[in-house]
Amino acid sequence: MIIVGVDGSVAARAAVEWAAGDAFRMRVPLRIVHAVDRSPYQIGKYPNAALPDVLLGEGHMILREAQALVRERQPTVEVETRDIEGAPAEVLREQAEDATEIVVGSRGLGGFAGALLGSVSMHVAGHVHCPVVVVRGDHRPMYGQVVVGVDDSPECEPALAYSFEQAKLRQSALRVVHAWQLPVHAFAPEASYDMDEVRTAQHQVVRDRMAIFSEDYPQVKLVEDVHCADPVNALTDASERADLLVVGSHGRGALGSMLLGSVSRGILHHARCPVAVVRA
Repeated sequence: MIIVGVDGSVAARAAVEWAAGDAFRMRVPLRIVHAVDRSPYQIGKYPNAALPDVLLGEGHMILREAQALVRERQPTVEVETRDIEGAPAEVLREQAEDATEIVVGSRGLGGFAGALLGSVSMHVAGHVHCPVVVVRGDHRPMYGQVVVGVDDSPECEPALAYSFEQAKLRQSALRVVHAWQLPVHAFAPEASYDMDEVRTAQHQVVRDRMAIFSEDYPQVKLVEDVHCADPVNALTDASERADLLVVGSHGRGALGSMLLGSVSRGILHHARCPVAVVRA
């Protein structure tokens, strides 16, 4: 089952369209979830007792509109709606327990107008273990290409598996991006490298990763994209002509699996297309 969170925003509408398309391609049901968060209205000496009823009414309207959008775009998709009381990020985390995929808008109705990424989408992408797709509200042409970022660690394999499946379902090409940087030796800045050897080794990294899945996906056209660059910059550039950008998240840091990696976090802020974060 695919779960999509809605709040009435433009980005949430785009997320519903995305989720409906993925549910159709995967042949799985779709659940549209709206979180009713009363807490901001119950602070103060005289909380407004009527507000919860207003919030519930607005939530029902948002869910009806989202469901109608799914019926319009993908009428054969099995769809249900849920209005759940609680903070949006916590509600979606709980829903993720039985989800194939979580889809959220990049920024909801709250927060700063200039922000590219909202706190809810960042929180969900950093805390749940199923793939999380973050969708921006702007309309883009279709390019027929999925992009995935890879490195030399086995933790990128779940992201590769997800991207191969997405490319197959979409009948799209798969661009495998590997951006590498030369190490800086603080105590030997004059150290030199055989750049031909380095490039050969980096291309081999990509080929080794692709070989794990390419036999199972012979219909997917592969594009090898290897160059010396900052990973966030390279993936952001690749996102300009992509329908989906897939990144893995190692979850390294003080809180382990509760944190996004620096590359996935940077991509969520800067990518031009929808981003799928796939946890290792």
